[in-house]
Amino acid sequence: MRDIIEHLDRWLEEGKRIALATVIQTWGSSPRAVGAKMAVTQAGEIAGSVSGGCVEGAVAETALQVLETGQPRLLHFGVADEAAWEVGLSCGGQIDVFVNPLDAAFYRSARAALAQESTFAIATLLSGPPQTSGKALIVRPDGSFEGDLESGQAEVLQATLQVLQTGRSGRATIQEAEVFCEVYLPAPTLVMIGGAHIAIALAALAKTLGYRTIVIDPRRAFGSPERFPHVDRLIQAWPDEALAQIELNASTAVAMLTHDPKLDDPALKVVLPSPAFYVGALGSRKTQEARRQRLLTEGVDPTLLARLYGPIGLDIGAQTPEEIALSILAEVVAARHPK
Repeated sequence: MRDIIEHLDRWLEEGKRIALATVIQTWGSSPRAVGAKMAVTQAGEIAGSVSGGCVEGAVAETALQVLETGQPRLLHFGVADEAAWEVGLSCGGQIDVFVNPLDAAFYRSARAALAQESTFAIATLLSGPPQTSGKALIVRPDGSFEGDLESGQAEVLQATLQVLQTGRSGRATIQEAEVFCEVYLPAPTLVMIGGAHIAIALAALAKTLGYRTIVIDPRRAFGSPERFPHVDRLIQAWPDEALAQIELNASTAVAMLTHDPKLDDPALKVVLPSPAFYVGALGSRKTQEARRQRLLTEGVDPTLLARLYGPIGLDIGAQTPEEIALSILAEVVAARHPK
């Protein structure tokens, strides 16, 4: 939802009615992942995508019908269907898309939950009596929730909490009803240790992919606001001190970019035992081996060192700082979405 919030906010402010289409399940080679969204106004304005262009026309037509009737629709597109070929889904995959009128009050609650950068899920009834289909709950890991399903709420809450534990969105069947539990995790954060020129390019590229960006460097010549006006946070402190000010969680990636053991080593001792999903360090294979030996001598657990990506970045033959930044971010994305 994060990628279409700006449009939703503006359209609601303008008093427009909106239908929201969500990919709730995929099979095979599908263009968009579960949770991908497309919004359609009653005037036919579109934001977002559910298929990378393949079925948008058909989904938009259904969205207009949903706005007219007020009744949600569950759509299926697959290469075995003539209709799927007609709308262009010939990539070999199948997708289910749920189209629902956007409840402005519920959306504002969900938006507030997103702004808190916390973990939660939205449980939406896909089937059931007409008066309950499309109703939803906002569910948090502690069991607290917002919304009202009118019936079956306790069962939906329990099923959603189970899905939340997996960290991945999915469908669940409860008695005779079906529920889509969409998990929202904090936005990914990229922490860069060292304000080298690579960090300038890396921060700019990471921002385009929706990452919060943090640069840490005690050296004012490198970690200055003039060099990094575009980052979300700049911390001019020694890495171990700075990292104590940051929540390192399962949505955090850390890139060591200094080549300086005085900066990299203390930082690695903090981030390697953390839940961060990616830890990488710049340097040649010789530099990496020397770093590993230093950390082993200082008592770092070998299993933690095995988490370290080094040399940092995918081997794409990168030469310039911008190309190196691309190789690093590609490796970060691959680590965040393991196959």
